[in-house]
Amino acid sequence: MSDIKKNPSASKTMTDSDKKEVLESIMEELENDAKEKEKMTKKESAGGEDAASADFEGKASEKSADGEGPGVDAPDEGDKIPVEGEPEEKAESHGSDKAEEKKKGLFSRKEKKNPLQDKVDELNDRLVRQVAEFDNFRKRTDREKSQMFEQGQGSVLEKLLPIIDNFERGLAAVPEEEKDGAFADGMNKIYKQFMKQLEDLGVTTIDALGQEFDPNLHNAVMQVDTQEYESGVVAQELQKGYRFHDTVLRHSMVGVAK
Repeated sequence: MSDIKKNPSASKTMTDSDKKEVLESIMEELENDAKEKEKMTKKESAGGEDAASADFEGKASEKSADGEGPGVDAPDEGDKIPVEGEPEEKAESHGSDKAEEKKKGLFSRKEKKNPLQDKVDELNDRLVRQVAEFDNFRKRTDREKSQMFEQGQGSVLEKLLPIIDNFERGLAAVPEEEKDGAFADGMNKIYKQFMKQLEDLGVTTIDALGQEFDPNLHNAVMQVDTQEYESGVVAQELQKGYRFHDTVLRHSMVGVAK
């Protein structure tokens, strides 16, 4: 090939067979060069791997010789094999940092909430509170209405009590010979009908005569000398008392035995 470059006139006189041989020799030289380069790269890579493995085995043997461990264990996921030129402590810190970041990522995914679900929970809680408040308001309103109605009834019935007293006084003043008459009989029937209606509304008389004195039911206006009742017992009833359900419309006016 060098001869051809130096003597260009000789190339003109070369035959086809000579040209073919020259081309074949050139191809062989190129193939040989390529094979040599491939061998060199394989040797270099093999030499690097052998050096890294030898370095790692040497460190493992030193660690086992110091008594820190029985030998070389398989590296964990978070561990990092120290690279040449990098301190071992730095590699361990990288592994721990990665493990911490992984844990933080898991906790952050768990703590992440759905804003739509939060809104639904808030509206549901508000609805439950409003329903409870409305139910309490309804019960309180019903109770207040019932109390106001009973108070109104009680005030009306209290005004009717003097009429009952007058009925009783009128019937008591009828002479004995006229009690069987038509007028007295009619007045007595009206009185009984009136008391029956009051009883249906919840008005009842307070028992006083012969009962122990109770300041919540009786109004003592005098003391009576009597051998029939013991001391502190109602011996005389001057005016009847009435009660509407559990409310006292009027206390009984009584005399208590000494």
